[in-house]
Amino acid sequence: MRLSWNEVRVRAAAFAEEWKAAAYEKGETQSFYNDFFNVFGIRRRSVARYEQHVSKLDNSSGYIDLYWPGELIVEQKSAGRDLRQAYGQAGEYFDALPEHERPRYILVSDFQRFELYDLSERNETAFPLAELPANVEAFAFMRGLRRREFRDQDPVNIKAAELVGRLRDALYESRYRGHDLEQFLVRLVFCLFADDTGIFERDIFLEFVDSSTKEDGSDTGARLIELFQVLDRPEGERITTRDEDLLRFPYVNGALFDGPLGIPGFDSAMRRQLLEACEFNWSNISPAIFGALFQSVMDPAERRAQGAHYTTEKNILKVIEPLFMDDLRAEFERLKARKDKRRRVDLERFHAKLRRLKFLDPACGCGNFLIIAYRELRELEIEVLKEIHAKFLRRLSELRGGSELPSDQLSRIDVDQFYGIELGEFPARIAETALWMMDHIMNTRLSLVFGQTYARIPLEKSPRIRIANALDTDWDAFLAAETCSYVFGNPPFVGHQWRTPSQQDDMARIWGRAGQVNRLDYVTCWFRKAAAYAAANCSIEIAFVSTNSIMQGEQCGILWPAMFAYDLSIRFAHRTFQWNSDARGKAAVHCVIVGMTFAKDAACCIYAYEHVRGEPHASAVARINGYLIDGPQYAVPARSAPPGRLKIHKGSQPTDGARLRKPEGSYLKFSNLILDSGDREELLAADPNCEKWLRPFVGGEEMISGRWR
Repeated sequence: MRLSWNEVRVRAAAFAEEWKAAAYEKGETQSFYNDFFNVFGIRRRSVARYEQHVSKLDNSSGYIDLYWPGELIVEQKSAGRDLRQAYGQAGEYFDALPEHERPRYILVSDFQRFELYDLSERNETAFPLAELPANVEAFAFMRGLRRREFRDQDPVNIKAAELVGRLRDALYESRYRGHDLEQFLVRLVFCLFADDTGIFERDIFLEFVDSSTKEDGSDTGARLIELFQVLDRPEGERITTRDEDLLRFPYVNGALFDGPLGIPGFDSAMRRQLLEACEFNWSNISPAIFGALFQSVMDPAERRAQGAHYTTEKNILKVIEPLFMDDLRAEFERLKARKDKRRRVDLERFHAKLRRLKFLDPACGCGNFLIIAYRELRELEIEVLKEIHAKFLRRLSELRGGSELPSDQLSRIDVDQFYGIELGEFPARIAETALWMMDHIMNTRLSLVFGQTYARIPLEKSPRIRIANALDTDWDAFLAAETCSYVFGNPPFVGHQWRTPSQQDDMARIWGRAGQVNRLDYVTCWFRKAAAYAAANCSIEIAFVSTNSIMQGEQCGILWPAMFAYDLSIRFAHRTFQWNSDARGKAAVHCVIVGMTFAKDAACCIYAYEHVRGEPHASAVARINGYLIDGPQYAVPARSAPPGRLKIHKGSQPTDGARLRKPEGSYLKFSNLILDSGDREELLAADPNCEKWLRPFVGGEEMISGRWR
């Protein structure tokens, strides 16, 4: 059985104490490393050997002090010796080894100091022997774990969202609200992006706002609405007597600017806010920013009711990389490494395969999962095209221009491979727009690689985003299961006590009303519907983000027997980690990610977090059950009558005040004895003598959110 990290630390402390006086390389190295491997529960003899002979590149001979093929080289010195010199010596051994046997790690030590080099991540961990217990996680590879890092959101995206968010707040305060405000912001952000990325002539939108609107802002709203009308009409159909500043803008298809809007009222301060957003450099923005923008627009109470939590790029990659990108990249690397005559033919077949893939996010929100998946797929396609057309690129480099590939030999992946279902019109429009924006970014990158302009403006193909309740929609009619490749996303998190009447109806539609299914989280509806949908095409892979509650307690015993009845299994899982949101009004949620498959021989992987805010370690396992551990598929059923014990009728749940339903279906809560921080200050201002009666009230919600009562 694998040791826990706490057990490893205890062993490391004992090791450090025992070897604190060691100093002599020749006499003590082997005993030292036998004991060192034992710290991690490994018999050194089973994986590594001493004094491995190598023939160095200068034809001289050398002996590696300790060699673990494919994992580790150790170069040991006596106490006080130069470890940099030892690292150089280890590097010579590394270069002399066959490529497939070269390790990822080099460790140099003089007994009292350790320096561990990760050659893949290009980082170094150095510490004295006494601090080994605090640094054991650096040696996670010795326990079969791989530290997996996922890219984080670029802070520049959040800055851009805040700029637009402030303008939104000002428009909202002026009573420009609802559908008009939502559509106006989507169109405005597209113009800001287009102004810096080559869709428009550079800075013509900035020039238009700066020179064609009055400083007091009185005509700014009207001029912007006029611009939107121009953008929605082909150049040959425009009114010729319009202002020339407007006629310079290109036609943008795709229904982005279709439909009239009310005219917003600007003042001088709001116009300055718009100009500040225009002056910001949008060329480095990820279109996934739209998710943060959407959350900044949403009312916090509405966000809680819908269960919406904006997902960072980092968390999206935790889903899509193990679901499909890791496998696709590995397949490409195998093809790339081949030297046979069929290499190019098979690369072209792989390229065609990428075009056939279809992706469904049945709770797509603003489309962040679809946007990032599209970007990753296009980046892979560029690498594939560079291999297919390597001769052309070499010739292009020699000629320095003057040659072009036919456009049909370049990108085949397009936004119409991406399908989403979303309840709200505004986020659905955001998803479409952001996918077009990402398409333009990737076309620009492709143009730079092949030295020719590759563009899709006016827009032709469209993402397939349906505005509907995904739990009351026939997914197979929207995207035939036989053509779907992957289902993934971040469905709403809503516990049973927070569900609205319409969400209760959804639960009954998916789960029925028998048994204890009403105890399940709302997110489980997507799990079950996806399983039923994919059962018609067992090659579909599924991965969803969820609250960790579905892997615990009574829910696990209700959900997973029903899921496994579809004959699927869990292929990969991220155990509990803390949700990180870059939007305003951050959500504090503890989540899991579950990837499911119908394949019988799938390799399984668990991503475990030592700390919920840290990076995961990946470990290969034989199987994964509903509790996200390596073990048989069992579930402990909930019991209402404990054997031989008194029944607990109610836990700690103070019932204080009332819960009143508003006409639109949401709820207001009133409290009598439980005060928030504002209530407390108000009470003490009225009567300071009450302080002796006030005590901290801390439950699960307070611990998670940090908002005290």
